[in-house]
Amino acid sequence: MPDGILRIDKPRAMKSHDAVEAVRRAVGIRVVGHTGTLDPEANGLLLMCLGRATKFAKVFEGLEKTYWVVLRLGLCTDTQDAAGRIVRVRSVPTRLTREDVNSVLRTFTGHLRQRPPMYSAVKQRGRRLYHLARDGITVDRPPRDIYVRRLQLLEMRQTCMTLTVTCSKGTYVRTLGEDIGLALGCGAHVVALRRTTAGPYTEDDLVTFDDMSRMAELGRLDDLLQPVATAVGQWQTVELAGAPAFFLKQGQPVLVPHAPTEGWVRLYEQENDDGRFIGVGEILGDGRVAPRRLIV
Repeated sequence: MPDGILRIDKPRAMKSHDAVEAVRRAVGIRVVGHTGTLDPEANGLLLMCLGRATKFAKVFEGLEKTYWVVLRLGLCTDTQDAAGRIVRVRSVPTRLTREDVNSVLRTFTGHLRQRPPMYSAVKQRGRRLYHLARDGITVDRPPRDIYVRRLQLLEMRQTCMTLTVTCSKGTYVRTLGEDIGLALGCGAHVVALRRTTAGPYTEDDLVTFDDMSRMAELGRLDDLLQPVATAVGQWQTVELAGAPAFFLKQGQPVLVPHAPTEGWVRLYEQENDDGRFIGVGEILGDGRVAPRRLIV
């Protein structure tokens, strides 16, 4: 069974769930999962975990992501993108400058609270919010903590502007776009959205579904897969051997001298002078490291 991470270039109008099913059919295995939903109206980088890598899918959902987004000013829709119904029309300020926009963008960087949109996959009382929205039902949605590290204006042209957004897990770029438009006094909705990075992965060498199917038919799918460890290459490393490695692989926290003081780490077991990646862990406050996901 193939194991690793597949960097799929998801086309627009495809649901993330349908992308998973397409990969399953092409590679002939059921053990496939994605690492964070990408809106049907969005395209770009969608990370797929195959085989044992699916154990880490929830961990990889937390990877920081970057998006290229085009906003149309003056119109708000019920879905906050071009697929929705127009619910508000406002004139765009005639003297809107880059300085005006950048001043507003600065207020949308850093730690923020964001309310999930009604057209989202968030569940409330067992039902997806978008199912409720399609039935004409609006419910209260508690705001969530998000972090926007970078928000840059690339281009302004009449009623459209292009931005790049680098943000945390759980950020709805559609909602962010509408809120930016409202702060500018005219509202906005997303007309184009592309995910360009997820953690250390970029748009370079993305795999199309045709590429994947062809390589799978040739028995060369492994050529397209990235090792699990590459997704957390920016994390600090903890190396273990002997008894600590044994007990950690049994699921027990172990004391690690000179370990990092906090955060998540990559775990390696020393074998014959070589380190073998065995999973990821979290540093506890007492100098121990606790296993969180193990590949062994």
